[in-house]
Amino acid sequence: MKTCLTALVLSLAPAMAMAACGYDRTAMSCADGATYDADQQRCVPTTG
Repeated sequence: MKTCLTALVLSLAPAMAMAACGYDRTAMSCADGATYDADQQRCVPTTG
């Protein structure tokens, strides 16, 4: 019985972890001199 319960918990753990993290989007990496603009959903040049 303990083995079955352990297997069940271990099989559900990844799904629970993704749900807890708000699995909707990951941050995008941009080249040097650019930053990610969430509104435009792309990298834009950094001014300054």
